[in-house]
Amino acid sequence: MANPSPTNAADDTDPARVAPDITNTTPENQAPTFRNQDQVWPHRVIRRGDAVRPLPPHARSLADLTFEVGRVRVGLSDYMARRRTAGLLILKRGEIALERYGMGNGPESRWASMSTAKSITATLVGAALHDGAIGSLDDRCEQYLPRLRGSAYEGVTIRNLLRMCSGVAWREENDADGRSEDYRLGKAMVSRRPGSVLDLLCKLPRAHPQGVVFNYSTGESCLIGALVVAATGRPLADYCAEKIWGPAGMEADGYWQLESEGGLELAGFGVSARLRDFGRFGQLVLEDGEAFNGRRVLPPGWRDLAGQPDSAPTGFGRLMPGSPAGYGYHWWAVPPLPGGVNNGAFAANGAFGQFIFVNPTEQVVIALQSAWRQPRDSDAAVENIAMIRAAVRALQTEPAS
Repeated sequence: MANPSPTNAADDTDPARVAPDITNTTPENQAPTFRNQDQVWPHRVIRRGDAVRPLPPHARSLADLTFEVGRVRVGLSDYMARRRTAGLLILKRGEIALERYGMGNGPESRWASMSTAKSITATLVGAALHDGAIGSLDDRCEQYLPRLRGSAYEGVTIRNLLRMCSGVAWREENDADGRSEDYRLGKAMVSRRPGSVLDLLCKLPRAHPQGVVFNYSTGESCLIGALVVAATGRPLADYCAEKIWGPAGMEADGYWQLESEGGLELAGFGVSARLRDFGRFGQLVLEDGEAFNGRRVLPPGWRDLAGQPDSAPTGFGRLMPGSPAGYGYHWWAVPPLPGGVNNGAFAANGAFGQFIFVNPTEQVVIALQSAWRQPRDSDAAVENIAMIRAAVRALQTEPAS
């Protein structure tokens, strides 16, 4: 059914339960915290444009979708309850095949994106390249950010930043002993001191030559955001409003968290938006930056360039032990399946179960918002994959007209 499920009033937001720091939440306060980042953190508004892209109902409803996990047949209500799903939107050719909410959310709720924001940041690189604000992806990053001269990032190309192959040392684990760079990023963020994030990045050592090793780094995404700001001379949220929010036809303003009052956007995780608007972002990317009003905002071919591996270290099965995925330009590339169903598919993934899936072959976009009890949950991830595969298969056969 295309119509959204009603909000459960018992789960409605209680601002008193919002954690002051999104990096330290509990299962009990996750939902109000993820819903209300504009109340507790410095932010800049991503302004919507004048026209809203309609998302009409698709002829085939997925209201009764079921899928199999470990030889057990699972229904949507059970899946959403167990996986603490706050929103699930499935689009086929820009039409709603399914829209459902949980965890106290409704159509007007905004939800924190976590690392799915990285894919928005990388898309803004494509927009800046299309505009000519960035000359080439093979430009060195210090050409745009002179502050990086003398740091381990000097000489690193924008392309290798997008691949997360800079060679600069970074440990993503948020360990409590304070040694990981991700932990130090959290401390810099909580300090709300202007420039604290770039200060941290400029002090990092080199671990490898650039282009040789994939190493997932939220710091790298923050650096890319700062680079886009420097190249365009615009705050990231304002540039996003012009190049993504308006052209995609978003229905509501979004928010982008800042490192400090009036400071840089936290480009690795800081966007909050409605579920439908995350779906519209996926649709803009699926359509290769051709906005619904006919305006082009990305270079032709950007979707396939950004969504697929283009180097040995980011190739399928090369990223980390046990993972068949590949990596594009801040998008996780989905391994092909027999029959070509997933050929060219890619996804934005965020902690606690945030997800934007783009399948150009099948013209499917899926936006998923969740409040998993921990940042990573392998069982929930497996179930998400099963749900997505079932949805894609169910939408392959168009109903008779």
